[in-house]
Amino acid sequence: MTATDDRTDDALASGRMTIWEHLAELRTRLIRCAIAVAIGVAVGYFLYPYLFTFLAQPYCDLNNGKCLFQAFDPTEPFFTRLKISTYFGIILAMPVLLWQIWRFVTPGLYAHEKRYAIPFVAAALVLFTLGASIAYWTLNPALQFLQGQAPSEVVSNYTVGSYVTLISLMMLAFGIGFEFPVLLVALELVGVLTPRKLLSWWRYAIVIITVVAAVITPSGDPISMLALALPMTLFYFISIAIGAIFQRRRRSVRGDDVIGS
Repeated sequence: MTATDDRTDDALASGRMTIWEHLAELRTRLIRCAIAVAIGVAVGYFLYPYLFTFLAQPYCDLNNGKCLFQAFDPTEPFFTRLKISTYFGIILAMPVLLWQIWRFVTPGLYAHEKRYAIPFVAAALVLFTLGASIAYWTLNPALQFLQGQAPSEVVSNYTVGSYVTLISLMMLAFGIGFEFPVLLVALELVGVLTPRKLLSWWRYAIVIITVVAAVITPSGDPISMLALALPMTLFYFISIAIGAIFQRRRRSVRGDDVIGS
C-alpha cells in the first residue's frame, strides 16, 4: 500500500473527495492496470510457443496426438499470437487488476475489515485459476460432444484462430464466472446485499445462473454449461454463509464499540 493510497482512503472516509478527485483516482487505477497488462502481453508474446502447445493439447488428445490447424488468412498466425499474448497478459496481470479494483471500490470499510484485502485478492486469484482450469479440462469432452453432432461425412479441421478464440474465451469466461462469490461477499460487506436477501432469492438465482452460464459459455454445449452453472450455484450458497459470518462479526464489533464508549 502506497502513501497515495493512504491519503485517498483518508479523504474518501471523511467525504472530502470531489467528483474530479474521484475521476483522478479512477484514472490512476486504470493507468496502473494498463501498465500491468502491457507487461503481461510482452511476456506472453515471447512465451507464445509454449502457450500455444499448452492450449492445443485438448485438441491433440482428441485427435490421437495430431495437432494440425489451418490458416486461411496470411495474417491469421500473427494475430493468433497477439490474441494469446493479450489473454495471457490479462491473466498475468490479474493480481494487480484485482488489487486496484479492491482499493477503489472498498475504501469505506471499517478498519478491522480492511485487513481482508489480501485474503479477498488471494481468493479471487485461486477461484479464477480454478475456473480456467475446469474450462481447460472440459474442452476435450465439449469438443467430442460438438463433433458428435456432425454426420460422418463431415471432417472437423479447425482454423488456428477459431480454436484459440474458443479455448481462450472458455478459460476467461469460467475464470470470471468463478469470481461470482467474491463479488457477492464484497457486496455483502459494503451493505448492498444481505445474506437474508440472497437466501430469499435462491430460486431466482439458480435460474439466472443457469441462463448466464448458457450465455457466456462460448462453445454452447451442455457439458460446459453445467460445468460452469453447478459450481456457481454452489458458490452462491457459500457466499451467503460467508456473508452471514461477516455480518455476525460486524455486529459484535459494533457492540464492543458501544460498550467501550
